[in-house]
Amino acid sequence: MLRIHDARTGESAAAAPARRGLTRIGAHASGLDPTALRVLLTADLLARALELGGTPVWTILSAPNRQAELRTAATTLSIRPFEDGRDVASGLGEAQAIHVVAQPGAYPPGAGPVVAVAPVEWQQPEQPDSEVGRGTGAGAGPGSGDATRPPWPGPTGPSSGPHSHRPHRPHHPPLPLADLLTDPAALRLALLRVPRSEPVRLDGAVLADAAGRLAHWRRAVAGWARRPSRPVPDAVRTRLRAAWEDDLDLPAVLDVLRDVENAPDLPDGARFETYAYADRLLALDLARDLGTLA
Repeated sequence: MLRIHDARTGESAAAAPARRGLTRIGAHASGLDPTALRVLLTADLLARALELGGTPVWTILSAPNRQAELRTAATTLSIRPFEDGRDVASGLGEAQAIHVVAQPGAYPPGAGPVVAVAPVEWQQPEQPDSEVGRGTGAGAGPGSGDATRPPWPGPTGPSSGPHSHRPHRPHHPPLPLADLLTDPAALRLALLRVPRSEPVRLDGAVLADAAGRLAHWRRAVAGWARRPSRPVPDAVRTRLRAAWEDDLDLPAVLDVLRDVENAPDLPDGARFETYAYADRLLALDLARDLGTLA
């Protein structure tokens, strides 16, 4: 049974207390930023884990700002569609409601456990003093050298200095958002590597490392698929389910995959089936390269 840490009470709670009872998962996002995407990703993983256990799930999204853009970014990140929380009635027979929120923040009203998600930080390379303010004149924008724009929108304090007059662009996501979603599967893997209670610090090196690991696994899965199929070993299946049912411990799930890859006596067909099974939760498209090997 999947259990989650309830930030509201500080205790462990069953994610689906009624067997096969409908569970409503509400993702509460403040706007378009990497932390909001991590909130939606956590809700997506929670829904996938419950469905793997046979529990029907109803997912809704509450996002007061830039919801359409957030949905587009979420789709790019292989996050399942959410219904609009403003358009649906509550209490449609669900056995439990679970709220996924960013921390720190106010907990939503109503009953149900709260799953808190730590923030995501983008580590922007330091710019020389001569670069500060470049591209802030007429015609500046994506591709025109606006190197000092913050990579994600967010609260800022009073500014000072010769470039504090830089105009705000409220209607367009900053260019690094598109850059970050250039390889969405790598971004998804980079987020899965860190327990959701811990902040994620992303930079170019982190994303490149995730992309390399993902490419390596896809090549391996394509190679294993050429061998006779074998079932997922019972011990491996048990480890996988124990990991994600323990408060959605995705780093532990990834550890199982590493162990399966390196296990000396495991048939390649069993490795393939293990990765395909785990990918029902991870949604990393690990079987993408099937048929591409000579």
